[in-house]
Amino acid sequence: MRVIAIDGPAGSGKSTVARALATRLGLDYLDTGAMYRGVTFAALRRGIDPDDAATVARLAGQIDIDVAEIVTVDGVDATIEIRGPEVTRAVSAVAANPEVRRELRRRQREWAADHGGGVIEGRDIGSVVFPDAELKVYLTASDSERAGRRSKEVLDLDYDSVAADIARRDYADSSRVAAPLMVADGAITVDTTGLSIDKVVDRVMALLPESAEPQP
Repeated sequence: MRVIAIDGPAGSGKSTVARALATRLGLDYLDTGAMYRGVTFAALRRGIDPDDAATVARLAGQIDIDVAEIVTVDGVDATIEIRGPEVTRAVSAVAANPEVRRELRRRQREWAADHGGGVIEGRDIGSVVFPDAELKVYLTASDSERAGRRSKEVLDLDYDSVAADIARRDYADSSRVAAPLMVADGAITVDTTGLSIDKVVDRVMALLPESAEPQP
């Protein structure tokens, strides 16, 4: 099983880079952040307080989440809603829930086994979920660039609001007890500030052992 782990904070380019890298390598791609957002979406839809750890943990074990080009939660298309401000504000509480993380970690490993590996991105992939990944990359970028990227994605929030939300999410992700955001042992940090997606993917490709690159 071949796993490439891509970690990093919001706005660092994880999703776009991981998706493009998967295409180049002929591997499947998994956005684990969408899974946490899916649980958050399900909780909000049912009127469950995201801070109600026990209830949210039970919910995480019960719902069906399919993360692909279209994200469905119990058969409902949640692709747009999981990126909206309501889910974005609540997802940190869900992601800090140790039982939710345990359940989704199980699902992520199951997904990789079913797909023969893949390019998997998130915040604890190289440190916790797949510590023995073939390659572990930690993407980062300047605060201003990260906020600028996110403000283009979240059309109903202005730059200052997005910047404040990113700062809040950074603190929550890096300070949580369960699987905090961190540079995993053996991970290589790549600063994406000012770089095109193709250039970032080129840099990551260059980190792969020659024998691991796709054959012509």
